Amino acid sequence: MDGGDGNTGTDRVRVVGQLLGQAGEYGVVTGLSRTIGVARQTLYRWRERGRAAVEAAFAPVAPAPVATPDLTRRILTTLVAGHASDRGIQDCLAAEGRAVSLGTVAGVVQAAEQRALRVMAAPAAVGPRVLALDEIYGNNRHGATLSVVDALSGAVWATAGPVAVDGESWTLLLWEVQARGLRWAGTVSDGGLAMQQACAVVDPEGRHQRDIWHVLHVCAQVQGRLDRWVRSLEAQTATVARQAARVAAGGRARGKQPRTDMAEHASFVAHAQAIAAALAYLTGELRRLLGVVVLTPGGLMDSATRRTELETLLLLLADLRHQAPALPQAELTRLHKHLTGALPGLLTFTPAPGTRVRVLAHEQWGQTLGSAHLALVAWAWQRRAVLGPSTEQLLAGFPEDWRPAARVLLNTWDATVRASSLVENWHSLLRPHLAVHRTLSPGLLALLAVYHNHQVASRGAHAGLSPFQRSGLNEAPTDWLVALGYQSAHHACPTSVTAHPSDVQSEVA
Repeated sequence: MDGGDGNTGTDRVRVVGQLLGQAGEYGVVTGLSRTIGVARQTLYRWRERGRAAVEAAFAPVAPAPVATPDLTRRILTTLVAGHASDRGIQDCLAAEGRAVSLGTVAGVVQAAEQRALRVMAAPAAVGPRVLALDEIYGNNRHGATLSVVDALSGAVWATAGPVAVDGESWTLLLWEVQARGLRWAGTVSDGGLAMQQACAVVDPEGRHQRDIWHVLHVCAQVQGRLDRWVRSLEAQTATVARQAARVAAGGRARGKQPRTDMAEHASFVAHAQAIAAALAYLTGELRRLLGVVVLTPGGLMDSATRRTELETLLLLLADLRHQAPALPQAELTRLHKHLTGALPGLLTFTPAPGTRVRVLAHEQWGQTLGSAHLALVAWAWQRRAVLGPSTEQLLAGFPEDWRPAARVLLNTWDATVRASSLVENWHSLLRPHLAVHRTLSPGLLALLAVYHNHQVASRGAHAGLSPFQRSGLNEAPTDWLVALGYQSAHHACPTSVTAHPSDVQSEVA
């Protein structure tokens, strides 16, 4: 559009008013088009938009009916437990004979999301916890969902997204849970740079554990690549034998870089097998050294000895890297760099010198049990799946005078956190919803977190308990909708099945 009238919003309002006021008069549109330099088709569109806006402003507002508690419960349960979209909820209700509009479904969901946001912003009345930190990407790789989850109980203390994955976002999220009164004894993460920056700002003196599973997973990836490399070399043995036979018969070897020396090839294959076997041994030693307790002929291995052993393992890995050919050398270099960067946080879960746990375990309990008996308790704990599996069953096998000290030891080892598995479990619950909704709004994230926090486990070691109850909040309701302020399932009266087309609206109370 050229200069002149009609450039600003006020000018357009005046033009639309003139078009509506002089509707039906010949030459009005043409004259305005020439005066303000706007095409006639554009003026027609402005006039229709203006007419629609005026009609909408003065149209009578239909009263919004209220949804029954039973309908509200069905909509929210289908959304959260059934991973359904708004249209999916509508289809499920239609299959029951209930005609509910998308506006009704959206209204119920939005009201519940506001309640969930208030619940997630409430103070967290629990003692010091260990926090698992992680992020999950959706369809938009420029933003992710950040989560702070209890590493022992699985309770979701905070979740936000989609936001930028940087130190500022993580810092704000940790400050938010800190402002709610949550205190933590340590954190565990996969070592992401953004999370490390935030922990250094919010909790510079804290204990920040590196996730053991991610470290061992990188080791397994490199081991797998080396094993495939060895198998490919072994598969070339027959080809080298044919080339050697062809040369021995007076012919020429085929290919760009043919190998015709069987002895040289066999030596190279043996060297490759030795490198792969050496890496497997070092990985096994790494797994052993990262155990909660490490038994040696002299008793339990302490933190200082573990660190020395890990540093020695890195030296052996560096030496193995220098002995390897070019192809596996790059993989071993990457692994060595990864382990070197992860080393400062790998042993955070072990009792540090001077802490209460170490003093009690190795001084007071050592005097009671003795180093040999202490090692026996550790040996039994490592095989608790066979000897127990519960702590009480395991304690029943010890002498009576061992049990007080052994109980504290077993409970301490059971509560040791080495991985951020529970935040990974929480993100696995978000995956189906990300597939359906593509992007999870803050309200929907809060709604899913409330559902997860109050969901009672039906089986397993924590059967009959919700994540909040495992965190010490014994009075937390077991019905997530009751936690949001809705009526319990016993008081929600079911609505009669009807195909009447009238809609019902969300319960706002």
